[in-house]
Amino acid sequence: MKVLVVGSGGREHALCWAIAKSSKLSKLFCAPGNAGIADVAECVAIGGEDIDALVTFAKDNAIDLVVVGPEAPLVLGLVDKLEEAGIRAFGPSAAASVLEGSKGFMKDMCAKAGVPTAAYGRFTEAEAAKSFIRENGAPIVVKTDGLAAGKGVIICQTVDEAEKAVDDMMGDKIFGDAGNEIVVEDFLEGEECSFFALIDGERALPLAAAQDHKAAYDGDKGPNTGGMGAYSPTPIATPEICDKIMETAITPLIKTMAKEGCPYKGVLFCGLMVKDGVPTVLEYNIRFGDPECQVLMMRWKSDVLEALDAAAQGKLDDIQLDWHDETAMVVVMAAQGYPGAYEKGTEIKNIDQANTIENAFVFHAGTKTDDGKILATGGRVLGVTGRGQTVREAQATTYKAVDAIDWEKGFCRRDIGWRAVAREDQK
Repeated sequence: MKVLVVGSGGREHALCWAIAKSSKLSKLFCAPGNAGIADVAECVAIGGEDIDALVTFAKDNAIDLVVVGPEAPLVLGLVDKLEEAGIRAFGPSAAASVLEGSKGFMKDMCAKAGVPTAAYGRFTEAEAAKSFIRENGAPIVVKTDGLAAGKGVIICQTVDEAEKAVDDMMGDKIFGDAGNEIVVEDFLEGEECSFFALIDGERALPLAAAQDHKAAYDGDKGPNTGGMGAYSPTPIATPEICDKIMETAITPLIKTMAKEGCPYKGVLFCGLMVKDGVPTVLEYNIRFGDPECQVLMMRWKSDVLEALDAAAQGKLDDIQLDWHDETAMVVVMAAQGYPGAYEKGTEIKNIDQANTIENAFVFHAGTKTDDGKILATGGRVLGVTGRGQTVREAQATTYKAVDAIDWEKGFCRRDIGWRAVAREDQK
């Protein structure tokens, strides 16, 4: 098979790395890719949101399957355009992608499907939103309805904070047009986890659970980011809880979306809060998480390409998955200043040395090559990943690889996996 992966981040490097191992693969392209992806795929200078150019490339190169990494091309209808051109694609249609493109639509779909989620209101007028906030009190959560690169969620501890969040989103447009409509919802207590399933339009095949770390600094302090690290599996998602997630959050949603005329294909990412053994849905995303994808691919033992292609064809009942029975962990190395302003173009050395460490691998996110040097081009730049028999062992391997890298202008959290390590230590 000739495969095109769309995207340029750590998620797409992990997907390319996993797909490249498939015996079914004859040629792998990535558009636009990055410095690390170039080691396993031929990078093509087409932006992930240049829909027409991507379709033309896929046709001209007789691509058998396009795997779409980020949410934006999915919301823009890339899968629809590819399928119109007779090219198979892994990912949801534009109609199904509204599940992430509009948080209000997602909450309404939960209500129709009977999926457990926080009580909420949808608002296009600031005063109506503020009135709802005053009636319900704090803590409360204010979200942009539209896509905001994973940053359009503000958890407010007081009514004043929540009213300011409304003004910031709807008045000052700090997240642009994503804040034209907002969702205000109850604050849920518990422990977060991310759960992933492959969907083929009718069937859902569970993958695995992971736990992400959103705060920028150790101890879950500082501003929210796109994710500073993750590990899988997570002790919070016991087999019983995973069964509950499938039964209450995945299967009903998939059936309802098919009934509503927008059947879902691709990977479904369900963000949940777990309290006292009960999972409640925070959000759905229409793609693999980043950095969760890196740990999933590190654990995934069977043929990834075969499974993604089966989902695209509506044939998941033919697929059996096999996983490494170990913990995988990823630590994100980010540019100093992220998620605020940061310097671009700083040099990173010794990635090759980090990759020589047993059971470790460095996934690139925001990188490019320049005259043989690896330069940082983004905020989250590397996803240093390791595997081990226990969480502590995976953590030790991962940080050993982190410490092998020489990047003066980078930083990372030093406590990824701390909850699971504490649980292990208590046993």
